[in-house]
Amino acid sequence: MVATVAEVGRESAAPEAGKGWDGDPFNPARKRLSEVLLQITADKSRSEITLNDLMTLLKGRGRAALILLFALPNVLPAPPGLSAVLGLPLLYLCAQMMLGRIPWLPAFIGERGMMFPAFVAVVQRAVPILTRAERMLRPRATWLVAPRSERMLGGLALILAVVVTLPIPLGNMLPAFAICLLALGVLERDGLWAGVGAAVGVAALLLSAAVVYAMLRAALLILLGAFA
Repeated sequence: MVATVAEVGRESAAPEAGKGWDGDPFNPARKRLSEVLLQITADKSRSEITLNDLMTLLKGRGRAALILLFALPNVLPAPPGLSAVLGLPLLYLCAQMMLGRIPWLPAFIGERGMMFPAFVAVVQRAVPILTRAERMLRPRATWLVAPRSERMLGGLALILAVVVTLPIPLGNMLPAFAICLLALGVLERDGLWAGVGAAVGVAALLLSAAVVYAMLRAALLILLGAFA
């Protein structure tokens, strides 16, 4: 009973300085996210996988791993409708990152899922890219991914996640890519990657704003021309 209470205390305690909710990236025995994803796809007994399943299977990988997993399909070619499935949990998780909260999903989101073969196809496309990125990631400039800085990155990620869910033509790929860079930086305590992700995120927001402005201006000109 004492051990159980201690374990619960560790789960609910605030993150240690420099670690956030993403475990200990300095542990040499810690598996890379790409390895964990490949282990999940090796389970041939599944016909479907829900978001709660992923939350459980990625236990110990932290909130940043889940944000990366939910953002990455918006960068890669993916089955139709996948962004609609993953967009809402992405918003929830980015908001929790901004607030410094433990990741969770409400039941009406967590029970949503996709066919397992489609999930395997996404992972197979993502793992080669993720593996190459993991070779370049290492703990550095950790002050940029300290708990307070991580909350600021979470706020930027939340704004980008909102843009990802908007119906802007070709407007979700760059913001999603920025979210992936931010998540990788936080996941591996790599402040350089987090900083690059923040810069790409700001550029993505400016580009999306320019696209929306151009669309609104074109629509206004069409309406004025119709009533001229």
